[in-house]
Amino acid sequence: MEISEKLLCLFSTDVSAEDDRYVIEVPRQEVETGDIDPGEVYRVALISRDESTDDGSATTQPESAPSEPQPPVDVGETRYVEIEDIGKQGDGIARVERGYVIIVPGADVGERVKIEVTEVKSNFAVGEIIEETF
Repeated sequence: MEISEKLLCLFSTDVSAEDDRYVIEVPRQEVETGDIDPGEVYRVALISRDESTDDGSATTQPESAPSEPQPPVDVGETRYVEIEDIGKQGDGIARVERGYVIIVPGADVGERVKIEVTEVKSNFAVGEIIEETF
């Protein structure tokens, strides 16, 4: 099973029935540590208690898979990246999952910076530096 780098927290909980809906309770610790904020909307993945198969694959299949890999970043997402190269325009180049390129204007090779993703395309993204070094 592959775990996304976007994972904010991981916990086990029960699903309870309340009237005509089902509720998943988030542990107080996850909010208190600042990983998640009340009132925000999050994507939730449910993983079966059952172990995966012997070959390491999950026991259930997704309903449908996209025909092309989706970019591993979203607009507004913050990331810590290391600049690996300089592009033709003089911008820093960082690579994340699957070699996906993030262009970081104003960054130099070897710099480690915190960025906010400002633009996402199918084969690259653009990020703005929000913290010089980490």
